[in-house]
Amino acid sequence: MQITHLGHACLLVEYPSARVLIDPGSFSRYDGLTGLDAILVTHQHADHVQPDKLAALVAANPGVAVHTDPGTAAELDDVEVSVTRQGEPFTIGEVTVEPFGVQHAVIYEQLPRIENVGVKLTSEGEPSLFHPGDALDAEPGAVDVLAVPICAPWSALKEVIAFVRRVAPSSIVPIHDALLTEVGRGMYVGHVQRFGADGGVQLRDLADGNPAQF
Repeated sequence: MQITHLGHACLLVEYPSARVLIDPGSFSRYDGLTGLDAILVTHQHADHVQPDKLAALVAANPGVAVHTDPGTAAELDDVEVSVTRQGEPFTIGEVTVEPFGVQHAVIYEQLPRIENVGVKLTSEGEPSLFHPGDALDAEPGAVDVLAVPICAPWSALKEVIAFVRRVAPSSIVPIHDALLTEVGRGMYVGHVQRFGADGGVQLRDLADGNPAQF
């Protein structure tokens, strides 16, 4: 499995049988991307999906399957979408996608919560990957690689660390980091790495945008 962090919450995940893009939003770099088999969207916020740019991305990738949470699906008029729901797995080539979670984390009490469905990707002979979108309450089971939202208006660092400790992945990949300065990001990532497991958790930092093998 090869992963490329395309900025903020967006990951390109490549397998021998499938090329999958997760959460192509406004803070991410994916213009001109081709050869995709699937696009997965966890929720409708602009930093995770841009409807106008999504239509262009689909047009540039004929036959690509688009899977989104129910709320995002209802907002997309120009793209054919399959709805992802917890408990309803599907496949992309030889990759199984299991949706986990229902709602976005609380931002503040007066703001109605929207739907958020994280995705766990598994394929025989490859490590598993879980991308939670914008929530820390999913129970994805055993996970090899955990995409960890490092900084967001809806979370505190102590909650992020508790999430990593609960899921107990073999390694973490920092995501959701566009709101941080370089120095601030280093501090946040360092705390999560050091306290995400007793003795620390393995960090695979893909901030340079280069593909990495897992």
